[in-house]
Amino acid sequence: MLLPVKRSFAIAFLCTSFAIGRPATFAADDWQIIKVNGHDYLSVDNISRFYGLPAGVAAAGDKIRSETVSPLEFVSGSREAMINGARSWLCFPLVEQDGKYLVSRTDVAKTIEPLVRPHRVPAVGKVETVVLDPGHGGYDKGQVSRLGYEKDFALDVARKVRPILQAKGLRVIMTREGDYFVPLEVRAQIANAAHNPIFVSIHFNGTNDDPNATGFEIFSFTPRGAPSTSDSVARLSSFSMQPGSGVDAQSMALSACIYHSVLGHIPEYDRGIKRARFAVLRLTKVPAVLIEGGFLTERGESKLISNEDWRGKLAGAIGVGIENYRTLGVKKQPPMLVADYRKQTKSAPIEAALPEGQLKEADSSLMNLVGKSKFLPPQQASTPSKRLSLESAPIVP
Repeated sequence: MLLPVKRSFAIAFLCTSFAIGRPATFAADDWQIIKVNGHDYLSVDNISRFYGLPAGVAAAGDKIRSETVSPLEFVSGSREAMINGARSWLCFPLVEQDGKYLVSRTDVAKTIEPLVRPHRVPAVGKVETVVLDPGHGGYDKGQVSRLGYEKDFALDVARKVRPILQAKGLRVIMTREGDYFVPLEVRAQIANAAHNPIFVSIHFNGTNDDPNATGFEIFSFTPRGAPSTSDSVARLSSFSMQPGSGVDAQSMALSACIYHSVLGHIPEYDRGIKRARFAVLRLTKVPAVLIEGGFLTERGESKLISNEDWRGKLAGAIGVGIENYRTLGVKKQPPMLVADYRKQTKSAPIEAALPEGQLKEADSSLMNLVGKSKFLPPQQASTPSKRLSLESAPIVP
């Protein structure tokens, strides 16, 4: 049930593309800051007027429908939101005060703005090098299904993405070329040393809690002073000044471009655009995202992931999203959204991955960059716990 905060808008407006233009009559001093326990919030109505977009709030406990037509949908008391047709997760829950529904100022700046107007993010789209990071490798198998290992599927998707990007004139660096483990800090070091780079880490999901869990999700680094999406409760300690990133807005814009493309081309469940402090996101100093391309612990999705043609389709969707990110700074226009892709793909199937021939087992240029000693042979390393290679170490403020 939608609560009565949705403003009345002309049907003709809803039938147009959800333009991301700010009304000229809305001045900066029209922002009305509301204090809640000493922290800044803005009303949903205020946000709706600023962007010129209809917004709605569902009752606490309700689920937002993926087919909702409103470009801004929130849930009372929840961090869940739908922004331009993709599920997104706020840093802090929506709160109600004096009959108004309020969004944290952090989320307006760090979540809503780069998702609604990614083309307005400073320095967005300045990319010449894409660092593709196939997760895990060597002794670290990642998630396991009866049909294969996460490390192998992730490497295959990265190999399929590479020629698509190269055909667009982008330089592509792989953090690993074969079945060996690359330390997480080395993966970040490779990205940080590249020229005008973005970092895209490719993974597949798994869980012991729900064998029926499915769907895509994408992560960028958690903003300074905010909880990650997986934190179940936004306690006061979440406001502590944990380290952030100077490129978190670019990373969120990159998340939006890739995620809308993936959802638009492949009809899997939408788990959302999320935040995390995974080591590869924390250690990179460039726009960076981590893609979870489905669950190897769910029988049907595991079969899809094990299918090479399906992985080629996923690679193609990732490549389209990266290219759309690059064009943000050139076109100065919003990227395509989920609905746009779905209309387009009804008549024109996504471009297949290009063949690239025999690959070398290791990239000597990477070894020269970071030092051969950084690439530890599997037999020299002890087997870590299942998720240790992905999760970040404790962060010291």
